[in-house]
Amino acid sequence: MKILVHIDDATTWQQALASRFPDAEVVTSDAPEERRQGADYLAVWKPPGHLLREQSRLKGIINLGAGVDALLKTPGLPTDVPIVKLRDAGMSELMADFVLYGVLHFQRHFDRYAAQQRNAQWHDIAVRDKKDWAVGVLGLGAIGRDVAIRLSQTGFEVHGWSRSPKQIDGVECHHGDSGLDDLLGRVDTLVTLLPDTDQTRGLIDAERLARLPAGASLINPGRGALVDESALLEALGSGDEPGHLRGALLDVFQQEPLPQDSPLWSHPRVWITPHMAAPTPLKEAINQVEELIRAFEKGEALETVDPAAGY
Repeated sequence: MKILVHIDDATTWQQALASRFPDAEVVTSDAPEERRQGADYLAVWKPPGHLLREQSRLKGIINLGAGVDALLKTPGLPTDVPIVKLRDAGMSELMADFVLYGVLHFQRHFDRYAAQQRNAQWHDIAVRDKKDWAVGVLGLGAIGRDVAIRLSQTGFEVHGWSRSPKQIDGVECHHGDSGLDDLLGRVDTLVTLLPDTDQTRGLIDAERLARLPAGASLINPGRGALVDESALLEALGSGDEPGHLRGALLDVFQQEPLPQDSPLWSHPRVWITPHMAAPTPLKEAINQVEELIRAFEKGEALETVDPAAGY
Protein backbone atom coordinates (compact mmCIF):
# COMPACT_ATOMS: atom_id res chain seq x y z
CA MET A 1 0.00 0.00 0.00
CA LYS A 2 1.24 3.49 -0.86
CA ILE A 3 0.08 6.69 0.86
CA LEU A 4 0.97 10.08 -0.58
CA VAL A 5 0.95 13.07 1.80
CA HIS A 6 0.66 16.74 0.86
CA ILE A 7 0.33 19.35 3.60
CA ASP A 8 2.51 21.87 5.43
CA ASP A 9 5.06 19.99 7.55
CA ALA A 10 4.40 16.92 5.42
CA THR A 11 7.45 15.13 6.84
CA THR A 12 5.90 15.08 10.32
CA TRP A 13 2.70 13.64 8.87
CA GLN A 14 4.69 11.12 6.82
CA GLN A 15 6.55 9.87 9.88
CA ALA A 16 3.36 9.62 11.93
CA LEU A 17 1.51 7.67 9.23
CA ALA A 18 4.51 5.42 8.61
CA SER A 19 4.45 4.43 12.29
CA ARG A 20 0.76 3.49 11.97
CA PHE A 21 1.27 1.57 8.71
CA PRO A 22 4.75 0.00 8.97
CA ASP A 23 4.16 -2.21 5.92
CA ALA A 24 3.10 0.70 3.72
CA GLU A 25 5.15 3.11 1.64
CA VAL A 26 4.37 6.62 2.85
CA VAL A 27 5.82 9.39 0.67
CA THR A 28 5.52 13.16 0.63
CA SER A 29 4.62 15.28 -2.36
CA ASP A 30 8.19 16.59 -2.71
CA ALA A 31 9.45 13.10 -3.58
CA PRO A 32 10.46 12.45 -7.22
CA GLU A 33 7.54 11.90 -9.60
CA GLU A 34 8.27 8.19 -10.03
CA ARG A 35 7.91 7.72 -6.27
CA ARG A 36 4.71 9.76 -6.12
CA GLN A 37 2.95 7.69 -8.76
CA GLY A 38 0.87 4.62 -7.98
CA ALA A 39 -0.55 5.83 -4.68
CA ASP A 40 -3.48 3.98 -3.18
CA TYR A 41 -4.47 6.89 -0.95
CA LEU A 42 -3.89 10.60 -0.95
CA ALA A 43 -3.82 12.36 2.44
CA VAL A 44 -3.82 15.98 1.31
CA TRP A 45 -4.60 19.61 2.03
CA LYS A 46 -4.94 21.93 -0.98
CA PRO A 47 -2.93 19.67 -3.33
CA PRO A 48 -1.61 20.93 -6.67
CA GLY A 49 -3.33 19.49 -9.73
CA HIS A 50 -0.30 17.54 -10.92
CA LEU A 51 -0.42 15.27 -7.85
CA LEU A 52 -3.93 14.20 -8.80
CA ARG A 53 -3.17 13.78 -12.50
CA GLU A 54 -0.17 11.57 -11.70
CA GLN A 55 -2.33 8.91 -10.04
CA SER A 56 -4.00 5.98 -11.80
CA ARG A 57 -5.05 3.53 -9.07
CA LEU A 58 -6.41 5.62 -6.21
CA LYS A 59 -8.79 3.95 -3.78
CA GLY A 60 -9.57 7.09 -1.82
CA ILE A 61 -8.67 10.71 -1.14
CA ILE A 62 -8.55 11.97 2.45
CA ASN A 63 -8.91 15.73 2.85
CA LEU A 64 -6.86 16.80 5.88
CA GLY A 65 -9.38 19.34 7.11
CA ALA A 66 -13.10 19.97 7.34
CA GLY A 67 -13.36 22.28 4.32
CA VAL A 68 -13.18 20.65 0.90
CA ASP A 69 -13.78 23.70 -1.33
CA ALA A 70 -10.11 24.01 -2.34
CA LEU A 71 -9.84 20.29 -3.14
CA LEU A 72 -13.01 20.25 -5.22
CA LYS A 73 -11.67 23.13 -7.34
CA THR A 74 -8.35 21.38 -8.05
CA PRO A 75 -7.81 20.57 -11.76
CA GLY A 76 -7.41 16.85 -12.34
CA LEU A 77 -9.57 15.75 -9.42
CA PRO A 78 -10.86 12.30 -10.41
CA THR A 79 -14.62 11.88 -10.52
CA ASP A 80 -14.63 8.16 -9.70
CA VAL A 81 -12.58 8.18 -6.48
CA PRO A 82 -14.38 8.58 -3.12
CA ILE A 83 -13.37 11.59 -1.04
CA VAL A 84 -13.57 11.66 2.74
CA LYS A 85 -12.66 14.48 5.08
CA LEU A 86 -11.66 14.94 8.67
CA ARG A 87 -14.76 15.47 10.77
CA ASP A 88 -13.72 17.53 13.76
CA ALA A 89 -10.49 15.64 14.66
CA GLY A 90 -10.03 17.99 17.61
CA MET A 91 -10.83 21.15 15.66
CA SER A 92 -14.21 21.77 17.33
CA GLU A 93 -12.72 22.64 20.72
CA LEU A 94 -10.25 25.07 19.15
CA MET A 95 -12.97 26.67 17.05
CA ALA A 96 -15.28 26.97 20.04
CA ASP A 97 -12.49 28.67 22.00
CA PHE A 98 -11.96 31.16 19.19
CA VAL A 99 -15.65 31.94 18.80
CA LEU A 100 -16.21 32.25 22.55
CA TYR A 101 -13.30 34.69 22.72
CA GLY A 102 -14.85 36.70 19.90
CA VAL A 103 -18.30 36.81 21.46
CA LEU A 104 -16.84 37.90 24.81
CA HIS A 105 -14.77 40.52 22.98
CA PHE A 106 -17.97 42.30 22.04
CA GLN A 107 -20.24 41.31 24.95
CA ARG A 108 -17.68 42.54 27.52
CA HIS A 109 -16.82 45.66 25.44
CA PHE A 110 -13.14 44.90 24.91
CA ASP A 111 -13.37 46.60 21.51
CA ARG A 112 -14.62 49.77 23.17
CA TYR A 113 -12.04 49.63 25.93
CA ALA A 114 -9.29 49.33 23.30
CA ALA A 115 -10.61 52.49 21.66
CA GLN A 116 -10.70 54.21 25.05
CA GLN A 117 -7.10 53.23 25.74
CA ARG A 118 -5.95 54.85 22.50
CA ASN A 119 -7.51 58.10 23.75
CA ALA A 120 -6.44 57.70 27.41
CA GLN A 121 -10.08 57.50 28.49
CA TRP A 122 -11.35 55.76 31.64
CA HIS A 123 -15.05 54.87 31.50
CA ASP A 124 -16.73 51.75 32.83
CA ILE A 125 -19.41 50.30 30.53
CA ALA A 126 -22.36 48.31 31.87
CA VAL A 127 -22.39 44.63 30.91
CA ARG A 128 -25.46 42.86 29.52
CA ASP A 129 -26.07 39.39 30.91
CA LYS A 130 -25.05 36.51 28.66
CA LYS A 131 -28.64 35.27 28.61
CA ASP A 132 -29.61 38.60 27.06
CA TRP A 133 -26.89 38.42 24.38
CA ALA A 134 -28.09 36.43 21.36
CA VAL A 135 -25.52 34.67 19.17
CA GLY A 136 -26.37 33.28 15.74
CA VAL A 137 -24.33 30.36 14.39
CA LEU A 138 -24.66 29.76 10.65
CA GLY A 139 -23.75 26.17 9.86
CA LEU A 140 -24.59 23.28 12.18
CA GLY A 141 -22.25 20.59 10.92
CA ALA A 142 -19.90 18.77 13.29
CA ILE A 143 -17.95 21.90 14.20
CA GLY A 144 -20.82 24.40 14.10
CA ARG A 145 -22.95 22.17 16.29
CA ASP A 146 -20.22 21.94 18.93
CA VAL A 147 -19.65 25.70 18.82
CA ALA A 148 -23.37 26.36 19.32
CA ILE A 149 -23.54 23.93 22.25
CA ARG A 150 -20.46 25.46 23.88
CA LEU A 151 -21.93 28.96 23.63
CA SER A 152 -25.22 27.74 25.07
CA GLN A 153 -23.49 25.97 27.95
CA THR A 154 -21.58 29.19 28.68
CA GLY A 155 -24.91 30.96 29.16
CA PHE A 156 -25.55 32.78 25.88
CA GLU A 157 -28.85 32.73 24.01
CA VAL A 158 -27.95 30.75 20.89
CA HIS A 159 -29.67 30.53 17.53
CA GLY A 160 -28.42 28.10 14.87
CA TRP A 161 -29.13 27.95 11.15
CA SER A 162 -28.82 25.21 8.56
CA ARG A 163 -30.38 24.43 5.19
CA SER A 164 -32.45 21.56 6.60
CA PRO A 165 -34.17 21.27 10.00
CA LYS A 166 -32.05 20.26 12.99
CA GLN A 167 -32.60 19.91 16.72
CA ILE A 168 -29.93 20.75 19.31
CA ASP A 169 -30.57 20.98 23.03
CA GLY A 170 -30.16 24.54 24.27
CA VAL A 171 -30.12 26.00 20.74
CA GLU A 172 -33.05 27.52 18.88
CA CYS A 173 -32.63 26.08 15.40
CA HIS A 174 -33.74 27.80 12.19
CA HIS A 175 -33.59 26.58 8.60
CA GLY A 176 -34.29 27.71 5.06
CA ASP A 177 -34.38 31.25 3.69
CA SER A 178 -37.12 32.45 6.02
CA GLY A 179 -35.31 30.95 9.00
CA LEU A 180 -32.14 32.82 8.05
CA ASP A 181 -33.97 36.12 7.84
CA ASP A 182 -35.56 35.48 11.23
CA LEU A 183 -32.22 34.65 12.84
CA LEU A 184 -30.44 37.68 11.39
CA GLY A 185 -32.98 40.03 12.89
CA ARG A 186 -32.54 38.65 16.40
CA VAL A 187 -28.81 38.29 17.10
CA ASP A 188 -26.21 40.56 18.67
CA THR A 189 -23.31 38.56 17.23
CA LEU A 190 -23.34 36.54 14.01
CA VAL A 191 -20.89 33.62 13.58
CA THR A 192 -20.37 32.12 10.11
CA LEU A 193 -19.28 28.46 9.98
CA LEU A 194 -20.79 27.36 6.67
CA PRO A 195 -18.83 25.56 3.95
CA ASP A 196 -17.87 27.32 0.74
CA THR A 197 -20.42 26.18 -1.85
CA ASP A 198 -22.29 27.75 -4.76
CA GLN A 199 -25.21 28.31 -2.37
CA THR A 200 -23.19 29.95 0.43
CA ARG A 201 -20.71 32.04 -1.56
CA GLY A 202 -21.46 35.70 -0.85
CA LEU A 203 -24.36 34.75 1.43
CA ILE A 204 -23.55 37.52 3.88
CA ASP A 205 -24.07 40.43 1.51
CA ALA A 206 -25.24 44.01 1.98
CA GLU A 207 -28.89 43.00 2.25
CA ARG A 208 -28.29 40.40 4.94
CA LEU A 209 -25.87 42.59 6.87
CA ALA A 210 -28.58 45.25 6.94
CA ARG A 211 -30.99 42.72 8.47
CA LEU A 212 -28.78 42.48 11.57
CA PRO A 213 -29.77 44.80 14.42
CA ALA A 214 -27.90 48.09 14.56
CA GLY A 215 -24.71 47.62 16.57
CA ALA A 216 -24.43 43.88 15.90
CA SER A 217 -21.03 42.25 15.40
CA LEU A 218 -19.70 39.61 13.00
CA ILE A 219 -17.28 36.75 13.61
CA ASN A 220 -16.09 34.81 10.54
CA PRO A 221 -13.77 31.85 11.19
CA GLY A 222 -15.48 29.70 8.54
CA ARG A 223 -14.80 30.56 4.89
CA GLY A 224 -13.76 33.89 3.42
CA ALA A 225 -16.08 33.50 0.45
CA LEU A 226 -19.15 33.65 2.71
CA VAL A 227 -18.84 37.38 3.34
CA ASP A 228 -18.97 40.20 0.81
CA GLU A 229 -15.99 42.18 2.11
CA SER A 230 -16.96 45.41 0.32
CA ALA A 231 -20.44 45.25 1.82
CA LEU A 232 -18.95 44.54 5.23
CA LEU A 233 -16.70 47.59 5.04
CA GLU A 234 -19.68 49.71 4.07
CA ALA A 235 -21.69 48.34 7.00
CA LEU A 236 -18.85 49.08 9.43
CA GLY A 237 -18.58 52.72 8.43
CA SER A 238 -15.28 54.52 7.99
CA GLY A 239 -12.78 56.02 10.40
CA ASP A 240 -14.48 57.52 13.41
CA GLU A 241 -17.89 57.41 11.73
CA PRO A 242 -19.62 54.21 12.92
CA GLY A 243 -21.81 52.30 10.52
CA HIS A 244 -24.65 49.85 10.98
CA LEU A 245 -22.32 47.21 12.46
CA ARG A 246 -20.23 47.61 15.58
CA GLY A 247 -17.27 45.47 14.54
CA ALA A 248 -15.96 42.27 12.98
CA LEU A 249 -13.48 39.56 13.99
CA LEU A 250 -12.21 37.95 10.79
CA ASP A 251 -10.03 34.85 10.49
CA VAL A 252 -10.66 34.00 6.82
CA PHE A 253 -10.77 36.10 3.67
CA GLN A 254 -11.65 35.99 -0.01
CA GLN A 255 -7.93 36.13 -0.81
CA GLU A 256 -5.33 34.66 1.51
CA PRO A 257 -2.93 35.89 2.69
CA LEU A 258 -4.97 39.06 2.98
CA PRO A 259 -3.37 41.58 0.57
CA GLN A 260 -1.35 44.29 2.29
CA ASP A 261 -3.40 46.98 0.59
CA SER A 262 -6.73 45.65 1.89
CA PRO A 263 -8.62 48.36 3.82
CA LEU A 264 -9.58 45.68 6.35
CA TRP A 265 -6.07 45.86 7.86
CA SER A 266 -6.41 49.44 9.04
CA HIS A 267 -10.12 49.59 9.84
CA PRO A 268 -10.55 50.57 13.50
CA ARG A 269 -13.46 48.17 14.03
CA VAL A 270 -11.94 45.08 12.41
CA TRP A 271 -9.78 42.48 14.18
CA ILE A 272 -7.76 40.16 11.93
CA THR A 273 -6.20 36.76 12.59
CA PRO A 274 -4.34 34.72 9.91
CA HIS A 275 -6.65 31.71 9.40
CA MET A 276 -5.66 30.21 12.73
CA ALA A 277 -8.98 29.70 14.49
CA ALA A 278 -8.95 25.89 14.34
CA PRO A 279 -5.69 24.30 13.17
CA THR A 280 -5.80 20.54 12.76
CA PRO A 281 -4.27 18.83 15.85
CA LEU A 282 -1.83 16.25 14.52
CA LYS A 283 -2.49 13.37 16.93
CA GLU A 284 -6.28 13.46 16.58
CA ALA A 285 -6.01 13.89 12.81
CA ILE A 286 -3.62 10.96 12.41
CA ASN A 287 -5.98 8.78 14.44
CA GLN A 288 -8.81 9.66 12.09
CA VAL A 289 -6.72 9.18 8.93
CA GLU A 290 -5.69 5.75 10.17
CA GLU A 291 -9.31 4.80 10.84
CA LEU A 292 -10.38 5.99 7.39
CA ILE A 293 -7.66 4.07 5.55
CA ARG A 294 -8.37 0.87 7.50
CA ALA A 295 -12.08 1.28 6.72
CA PHE A 296 -11.28 1.74 3.03
CA GLU A 297 -9.13 -1.41 3.08
CA LYS A 298 -11.93 -3.42 4.72
CA GLY A 299 -14.51 -2.15 2.23
CA GLU A 300 -16.58 -0.54 4.97
CA ALA A 301 -19.17 2.11 4.13
CA LEU A 302 -17.88 5.61 4.72
CA GLU A 303 -19.50 9.03 4.76
CA THR A 304 -18.09 10.57 1.62
CA VAL A 305 -18.01 14.09 0.25
CA ASP A 306 -20.72 15.01 -2.26
CA PRO A 307 -18.90 17.14 -4.87
CA ALA A 308 -22.21 18.52 -6.16
CA ALA A 309 -23.18 19.74 -2.69
CA GLY A 310 -19.67 20.93 -1.87
CA TYR A 311 -19.34 19.11 1.46
